[in-house]
Formats: sequence, C-alpha cells, structure tokens
Amino acid sequence: MTVIRRAAVAGQWYPAAAAALAGEVDGYLDAAERRVGRRARWPHVDALVAPHAGLMYSGAVAACAYVQLRDRACDLLVLVGPSHFADFDGVAVCPVDGFETPLGVVPVDRDCCADLLAATPIVHADPRPHAREHALEMQLPFARRVCPRASIVPLLIGRQTAATATALAIALAEVLAGRAAVLVASSDLSHYHDAGTATALDRVIVGELERFAPDALQAALTARPAHACGGGALVAVMRAAQRRGARDAVVLDYADSGDISGDKSSVVGYVAAAFGRTGDADAR
Repeated sequence: MTVIRRAAVAGQWYPAAAAALAGEVDGYLDAAERRVGRRARWPHVDALVAPHAGLMYSGAVAACAYVQLRDRACDLLVLVGPSHFADFDGVAVCPVDGFETPLGVVPVDRDCCADLLAATPIVHADPRPHAREHALEMQLPFARRVCPRASIVPLLIGRQTAATATALAIALAEVLAGRAAVLVASSDLSHYHDAGTATALDRVIVGELERFAPDALQAALTARPAHACGGGALVAVMRAAQRRGARDAVVLDYADSGDISGDKSSVVGYVAAAFGRTGDADAR
C-alpha cells in the first residue's frame, strides 16, 4: 500500500493549480538566473540554504538557491527543517512513500531513510510532526522544477540543540557517502522586528554562512545575538557538507518580507546560500 503525505498549505502559501504554480516558480528561477548569474555554479554543489515562507514573500530568495541546481544531475535532496508545531527531541523522518504537490508526488527515498535510522538514535520515524508542517513542503515546488526526478529524505528537527545538530551532521555524512545528494537547510531568519533591527540581527547569521563557520553560527544561536527558526538545520547541514568535502560558501541573496508587503515595521528575514567546491575562476 502506497502512503502519501498530503499537501498542507497548497492553495494558501502557494498556488494549488499545477500550471499557476509552475509558472510562478519558473518566473522566480528565471529572475534568479539573471540576478546571480554564475555565482556558485561550481563543479560540486553539496548544500543549499533556502527560506520557507509563503511563495510570494520568499520565493525570489529561495530561487537564488535552487537555480544553482538547474542542469545538474541530482538524484536525492535531503531536506532538513524545523518543526514549527510539534515539540520533540531529536529528528523526525517521515515514513511515507511520497509527498503530494500540485506538480506531482515527490518520492521519498525509503532506503536512505532506513540507513539514516540505523545510523543514529537521534533520528526516529514519525509522520505526525510532518502532517501540517510547511518548512519542507515549501521546498518541493522548486525541487520539482529543477530536479524533477529526484527523491527526498524529509527531516524535521524538534528541539534544536547543539547536540542534535552535531549528531545529525555526522549521520548524514556517513549515510550519504557515495550518493549523489544535495542537502537543503530550510530556515527563515529573524521574525517580527523592524527592518533595521532585523538586518542587524540577520547579519550575524549571514556572516557565518558566508564564512562557512558552523561552530561560530552555533555559538551565535546559543548566545542569541541572532535568531533563525531553522538554526539547527543550518548548523547540521553546514557540518554535514563540510564532512562531505565542501570547502566554499556563497550567500546568494538576502531580503525581508517588507520588500514585498511594503511594511518595514515588522518583517521576517530570508537568506539563500550555497556550499560546495569551486573550480577555476570561470566556474565561480
């Protein structure tokens, strides 16, 4: 029997009609191609950072990350995000065969999920935190447009402790060895400050992403001079990418919700980044 996780926010956070959704996502990707050009078009892209707000607010930023996967061979996307609604220890993998989207069902790599469950007790199988969660679902329209044949490993972090991020990173690097996978950290940044305050807070995280410094980022998140709803996902993905050989980082875009709404008095911050390995000067 095939088990499918049903879309939770289709028709609310993004269009429920396939043609409308594909057109909107492709528009963001085309615009991102023009804006970021060849930045991060490296021989190897190991990981991305993308936001997960409603498509109209964060789609342009997310596209700057996902456009890096256009015309690349990618068999597997490992999606790591925060649990907004369920409070639990560790990391929940969704034990289903696929995730429903208006653009078709995205298959889950059950074998990779099983290997991850065997690799660390920090990961457990539980569909409940995934039922109404948007953090991973908002990545799927982009995944379908740039990697239409890729499967996913859907991971939600509950309590985002430093220990959980470290254990997950070690397990991911072990399990993904030999797999053509790209890690994706799903995270928004500061919430509901005025734009000036948000930019100052977010600059801390953006700086550590740019320096490819997961330990410093973890320290900043622990000391709370900065905030990211998916902070644990950011740290885990960065550490796993480093263990897989990534050496280089680039921040591709930063914006806030006020850029769309016009209300700069209370905004949410968004960032797109990529981690991988550069080649010669023409590849950067």
